[in-house]
Amino acid sequence: MPPAAPPAGTWAPLRHAYGPHASQYAELLLPARRLHRFIAVIIHGGFWRQSYGAELGRPLAADLAARGIVSWNLEYRRTSGGDGGTPQTFEDVAAGLDALSTVLAAAGIDDGPRIGLGHSAGGHLAYWAAGRPQFPQGAPGAPGADAGFLHGVVSQAGVLDLHLAHRLALSNDAAGELLGSDPETDPGTWLHADPAAGQLPRVPLVMLHGTADADVPVSLARSFASRAAAAGAPVSYQEFSGDHFGLITPGDPAWELSVAALLELGTRASTEQEDIQSTASTAAPAATDRYIDCDTPQQP
Repeated sequence: MPPAAPPAGTWAPLRHAYGPHASQYAELLLPARRLHRFIAVIIHGGFWRQSYGAELGRPLAADLAARGIVSWNLEYRRTSGGDGGTPQTFEDVAAGLDALSTVLAAAGIDDGPRIGLGHSAGGHLAYWAAGRPQFPQGAPGAPGADAGFLHGVVSQAGVLDLHLAHRLALSNDAAGELLGSDPETDPGTWLHADPAAGQLPRVPLVMLHGTADADVPVSLARSFASRAAAAGAPVSYQEFSGDHFGLITPGDPAWELSVAALLELGTRASTEQEDIQSTASTAAPAATDRYIDCDTPQQP
């Protein structure tokens, strides 16, 4: 499918390859006039499978450009014939984030806080990526010296609990296909890949989920949100009357909820980054401040 045409007055997407594989690329879309400092990192869904790609994110990027927002529409290797899985899919998301600063500099664009905007499986990948500062050395996605971090995540019907998705066999056990194993025989792989399995990032997360979602059941979102709240994580959860796809359909009320959440997190992160820079501190929060244990309730 060809890229969706951007609105009048915007630039065409700038495609950047961050690796040699055909799926290792991302698209930078710049507005005619930038109105916001933050950058939206769009990560599409499709249960991590090859049949769905970056074309899902292009209409979102075009809509955001019309609102003055810079976006980075990230593609990655996927399962079911796309050479993805573990660790490839995870390494690609990390590499795509790391490449953004170089691309912005080459285009003469000021960098800014990055807010993940992930739909379905992309919601999982975005929130997983938010935890990169705490990853052990050598693990898929572990940050290097020039790592790019997310400062917030908007999860649009995200599959945030891989263990539960596996138990429910969502989309013919797409989670098991992604990881190439099951939790009982390969617990370490599942622990690293699943944001719900232990530690949660301190990065703010906004969860949006439709009560009529037939692809990712609202029960999965409610379960994750409840556990995250009990653990004291900075998670906001909002349900709406709608299905799985309104969240990625510009003009739909669910998409407007996504934009509002993106603006809220982006504006907050921009203000915080400006304050940090004014005190000559590092822009990324310390790793010890970015995590909590999902299974340990926090005292008020």
